[in-house]
Amino acid sequence: MTKNISTGGMSRRTVLKGSAALAGLAGTGFASSFPAPAVHAQEAVTLRYLGTAVNQSADIARKAKEDIGVTIEYIPVETDEVAKRVITQPNSFDLLDSEYFSLPKLLPSGNLQGMDAGKIKYAGQIATVFTKGEVEGKKIGDQGTAPKKVFYLEGQFSKKFSAEPTEWITLIPTTYNADTLGIRPDLIKRPIESWAELVNPEFKGKAAILNIPSIGIMDAAMVVEALGKYKYPDKGNMTKEEIDLTTDFLKEAKKAGQFRAFWSDFNESVNLMASGEVVIQSMWSPAVTAVRSKGIPCTYQPLKEGYRGWASGFGLPKTLEGRKLDAAYEFINWFLSGWAGAYLNRQGYYSAVLSTAKENMEPYEWAYWMEGKPAEKDIHAPDGTLLEKAGTVRDGGSYEDRMGAIACWNSVMDENTYMIRKWNEFIAA
Repeated sequence: MTKNISTGGMSRRTVLKGSAALAGLAGTGFASSFPAPAVHAQEAVTLRYLGTAVNQSADIARKAKEDIGVTIEYIPVETDEVAKRVITQPNSFDLLDSEYFSLPKLLPSGNLQGMDAGKIKYAGQIATVFTKGEVEGKKIGDQGTAPKKVFYLEGQFSKKFSAEPTEWITLIPTTYNADTLGIRPDLIKRPIESWAELVNPEFKGKAAILNIPSIGIMDAAMVVEALGKYKYPDKGNMTKEEIDLTTDFLKEAKKAGQFRAFWSDFNESVNLMASGEVVIQSMWSPAVTAVRSKGIPCTYQPLKEGYRGWASGFGLPKTLEGRKLDAAYEFINWFLSGWAGAYLNRQGYYSAVLSTAKENMEPYEWAYWMEGKPAEKDIHAPDGTLLEKAGTVRDGGSYEDRMGAIACWNSVMDENTYMIRKWNEFIAA
C-alpha cells in the first residue's frame, strides 16, 4: 500500500508468541549488542533511503540529523521500482522502506539480511499486530500477506521465513493502517455500512476504485463478498477462476457506467473527492484528511465487513556492513523511540511501538487518535494544519476498533502475473 506521509501503502500457528519471544531475547545476551555505536560521535554517515516518494518525510530526516547525526538521503521511486532495485541493484541503497506484502517476492533474491532483534532496543514492544496477528489479545484476519506470516527469518541471510519467532526480523515496522472506502456524506446523505455500496447503482458514474491491481482486486473482492456472490478462501491469493470471477464482476460494473475513474495517484483521489465528481471510492486515510483540510466533508467510512490492512517496514540490504550498518540500526532505534511514531500517528497512521509514541503526544492527541475519544482540543497535523475541531471523533474509532477489524492484508498472489493481465483487461474494457 502506498501512502502519503509528506501530505497527510504473509498462516503460521505458533505456541511461542512473537513479542514474548523477542522480549525473552533481551535476557539471552542478544540485547548485549545494543546500543549500536553512537554514529554522531564519529564521522558523519549518510544513509541512502529507498522507498516511494510519498513514504518519505523531510521532517523525519531533519529530526534524525538533529538527534543522532545521521543524514538521510531519500531515493524516491515508484512502488514497482522499489522491488526491482532490491532484486537487481542491492548496492544502490542502505535502507529499504517496503511493504510486507513484497517480501515473498524480495526474499528469494538473497539481497536482504535479517535484522538482529538484539540490536533493536524496542523489539519486545513492537505491536502484536506484527508479532502475533492480534490486537488486545484478539486474533485478526490474516488473509493475504499478514505481517505475522513473514516477520521472522530462519537465519540472518536465510531465504526462508520462519514459522516460529527467531532473533532475525525481516522488516521493522514503519507505518501501517486499516483501509476502507472514503465517502462524501454531504452528497450521499444516508448511512453507508457495507463495501457493497461501491457498486450501488445509486452512485452510478460517481464511484471510483484504486488502479493498483494487487490492491484494487482485493477491494473488489470485499464488494463481491459483501454482495453474497462468492466467499473467497483467501482474497489475497486467488485462483485463476476466482480472478476471472472478480474481474468479470468489475467489467460488468464498468459496462453499466458505475465508475467515474480508476485512480493510482494520491492527489488524484483527493481531487476526485474534493470536486464532488466522486462520492464513494477506494481511499487512503491521509487522502480523506487532505479533503477535510480543504473544509470539505469526507469520511473514512467503517464498514461491517471490515478493513483491508497494509504495513510497511525498514529492511537492510545483504551487503550493508560496518559503520553504515551501525548507522542503520541507530536510525531504526531512533525511529522507534517515539518522536517519529508520534509524528506518524498525528497523520492518521499507526506506529510500531505505541508506548514510545504515546510519550511524545499530548494526552488529548492520544485520546483522539488512538482511543477513539472526542477531541478535547482542536487536532492539528504535524505542520500545524487544522485537521479536526474540538469535539470530533476519529472515523472508525479506536486503534482496537480499527486494527481489530482487519479482514485481509495487501498481498502478491501466486497467480500475480495472470491477475495483472486480467486487471488490465478490465481497465481497458
